[in-house]
Amino acid sequence: MNKTLLRTTVAGFAVAIAAGAAQAETWDMPMAYASSNFHSEMGVVFAEKVREYTDGEIDITVHPGGSLFKGGEIKRAVQTGQAPIGERFMSAHANEVPLLGWDNLPFLATSYADNEKLWAIAKDKVNAQLADQNLVTLYTCPWPGQGFYFNKEVNSSEDTQGVKFRSYNTATATFAEELGMIPVQVEAAELSQALATGVAEAFISSGATGYDRKVWEQLSHYYKVNAWLPRNYVMVNKQVWDGLDAEVQTSVEKAAAETGAACAAKSEELANWYFEQLEANGMNVVEAGPEFLAELEMIGAKMTEDWLATAGEDGQAILDGFKAN
Repeated sequence: MNKTLLRTTVAGFAVAIAAGAAQAETWDMPMAYASSNFHSEMGVVFAEKVREYTDGEIDITVHPGGSLFKGGEIKRAVQTGQAPIGERFMSAHANEVPLLGWDNLPFLATSYADNEKLWAIAKDKVNAQLADQNLVTLYTCPWPGQGFYFNKEVNSSEDTQGVKFRSYNTATATFAEELGMIPVQVEAAELSQALATGVAEAFISSGATGYDRKVWEQLSHYYKVNAWLPRNYVMVNKQVWDGLDAEVQTSVEKAAAETGAACAAKSEELANWYFEQLEANGMNVVEAGPEFLAELEMIGAKMTEDWLATAGEDGQAILDGFKAN
């Protein structure tokens, strides 16, 4: 999109919003995950709350499953005003803004309570950098802990050499490389096809992704590692946000706070249920063995050092703040 068109698009959003109650403003909200995923379901809840709390001044239409923009396109679409609002996996942008990998520090905050504490420490610094990207965070929501999916038994890195590994950000690509695997970039909406065609043979994710994509049709083992609890975030174009009057902003923030809390609770509620569903469909769901886990922890320590080198003082402040509390 050229600069003139970008200014025109964003200005159009702002003018329409400035009209206020005279006419409801319709926002299209692209989301990357399947409509049955709890993140997408909570996006619909959020849209309903916004409609109610703003007395219909903002009417959000949710587009799940990458149907409006693919996952990798959503942040750019919101930044440039092609969509006023959207949801994306926060650490997917760590290659652009290293600080956004704050939630992918392996084995640091592995419970929901610790993940929430880490976000409380990180959010002001994260949101400041997102503002520089023309984005405002409305709410975030954690996934269950991340573990490894394979189509065979894995006891150590000797069993992972040459495996094609679906990565979704820099952290997962690093894990793959350190374990002798070949990282391939695959969006969640395309995962089933990638596994079926052999483009990918393994990946790291929560039980939610495995359940949503029915990966038991191609894979046999899930190893509980609980490496981290990554977060999705719902973002709005900053110029669009600044164009809202204070009362509407407050109403949207209320909807966001309520939805974020409900989404986190839903994630925690479903975490073990997903494992039960994987097992019910024939997968071996087990704890990672001691040799494999020890290797992962060593890789994790190196990944944290590498992240601190790129995230700078803000990253160190987040880590220090977490360890001090």
